[in-house]
Amino acid sequence: QVQLAESGGGLVQAGGSLRLSCAASGRPLSLHCMGWFRQAPGKEREFVAAVSRNGDNTYYADSVKGRFSISRDNAKNTVYLQMNSLRPDDTAVYYCAARMAYTNGVVATVGEYADWGQGAQVTVSS
Repeated sequence: QVQLAESGGGLVQAGGSLRLSCAASGRPLSLHCMGWFRQAPGKEREFVAAVSRNGDNTYYADSVKGRFSISRDNAKNTVYLQMNSLRPDDTAVYYCAARMAYTNGVVATVGEYADWGQGAQVTVSS
């Protein structure tokens, strides 16, 4: 099992930027495909971005492609989500998630991730 803790959320104006961090403890982060998901009030949790075990492969939801960037530093057991050109519809609680991986692929399905952080609120004002 891996324990995850997000940080870096907050309130930002439309067009601004934020960087979320996800610190991992327990099982080494390098064994996991990592993902970011988000959930807005009244909506289902949705995929945002994922990165493979070694960081070579990334995948993004269409809604954030070109604006968000996922990266990882396995030596620091940390995953990041850089969010630029933020829009009010990006407002949500953002969750970091981990999935044990035996290949260098990426996964975008909520149900495939076993370990989750507590979430970080991101609010974008218009």
